[in-house]
Amino acid sequence: METNKTPLLDRIGTSVFTKLITILILVLLLLIPLFWVKDLIEERKNRQSEVSNEIAFKWAGQQVISGPIIAIPYQLVKEIVTTDKNIVSTKNTYVTQYVYLLPKALNINGTISPESLKRGIYKSVVYNAQLDLKGSFDAIDFNKIDLNGVDLEWKNAKILIGLSDLKGLGASPTLVFNQQQIEFETNMSALNPFENNMIAAIDLSGTKTTLGDFQIKFNVRGSQSINFLPLAKQTTIKTKGNWGNPSFNGAILADDRKITANSFEATWNIPSFNRKFSQQWVGEAEKLYEIKNNYEINNAIHEGYSQMTEPAAATDTNIATEKDMIQINFLEEVNNYQKTTRVAKYGILIIILTFAALFFTEIIKKQRIHLIQYLLIGFAMVLFYSLLLSISEHLGFNIAYLLAAIATIILIASFIKSITKDSKSAFIFSGILAVFYSFIFILMQLRDYSLIVGTVGVFIILAILMRVSTKINWYQYDKR
Repeated sequence: METNKTPLLDRIGTSVFTKLITILILVLLLLIPLFWVKDLIEERKNRQSEVSNEIAFKWAGQQVISGPIIAIPYQLVKEIVTTDKNIVSTKNTYVTQYVYLLPKALNINGTISPESLKRGIYKSVVYNAQLDLKGSFDAIDFNKIDLNGVDLEWKNAKILIGLSDLKGLGASPTLVFNQQQIEFETNMSALNPFENNMIAAIDLSGTKTTLGDFQIKFNVRGSQSINFLPLAKQTTIKTKGNWGNPSFNGAILADDRKITANSFEATWNIPSFNRKFSQQWVGEAEKLYEIKNNYEINNAIHEGYSQMTEPAAATDTNIATEKDMIQINFLEEVNNYQKTTRVAKYGILIIILTFAALFFTEIIKKQRIHLIQYLLIGFAMVLFYSLLLSISEHLGFNIAYLLAAIATIILIASFIKSITKDSKSAFIFSGILAVFYSFIFILMQLRDYSLIVGTVGVFIILAILMRVSTKINWYQYDKR
């Protein structure tokens, strides 16, 4: 006697509870291709960073402009004691030290012209900057140091400015000090207060003082950001440029800034209370600042502002870091990889909502949908993110999102029509998908209100599903 055995998949398909459990398992399985997509996005983002760094290496890196400072050498006698075969001997040696003097006032005017350089489908933001530094130095206050004017080598005084990447110089900077024009040279001595130093010799033997006015002009190239280390007793920085998407970071917010679609202007007024140095000091040649993370800017950019890596603390509390600088970042107007990453984070939510809508369609229309068909629809929704990523690299994020969403909706809607043989069901389901994708796109445009809008939106969707569920006799369905 033969017995009719119902196949396992058919038994699963005829039970509401078991089918819900199986759908949940399918959702969890779809996390695997979603993870692959996120890994692909990260790989493409890293590739963009590599190309950007390569462009910056050939053009010029992120620039740090520091100084000027005056350094006046003097000879310090040190006694060295040596012991050889129980014989103690002493001898004197001379060690060169410096008196450092910071400006009394410093006014920096900068005109910056950023642009995008492309290599293949990738691009990086670079800039040309015309800088004009004006200011003055006060005389040394010998009451505050254990020296007198006779000890100093006035004729060997130096004035130094710092630039982090000398490759960005188009020509040698010009210095006018006390109405005398002097040329800067690359520093070949042990006097290195900055990352890379340019040095100009000034003879102060005639005045025996460092009181004087100065003006320094130079053009510099760089990429991604320009940074200023304010050292004067009173520093004023005024910048302007033809870029509509700057980000201001660093020690102090701008006192006044104006940003339009194609330009920006910003002004900082910085007193000496915000710096880590006194107006003058004596000692050996030492670094005044260090940057441990090389000012690496992450590509995690959120709609016009950057997410910076927290700077590492300096080994010496008297050494400045990037936290003590004024920084202007030149961000790309659209970061496709970051936006695609944010959209992909909602991937599992969209799959769950789509499967829920599909399940209710199956119940209401009394039309069974096989688990394999659920899986194919899930794969189509995962493919949406690959489409978005690939198209956005060529056409931009907004157009790519529209095209990927339309293609996915048409694909799934036509599949639903083939299953149900009902054009109305396919049309309704395409409308549901359109609402889901539109909802995610709206969340992408919000920053401060994305959490509350997203939470309220999901709450409304859940309320609708709960309302629809009350119209269904689940026991009759299970019995059938």
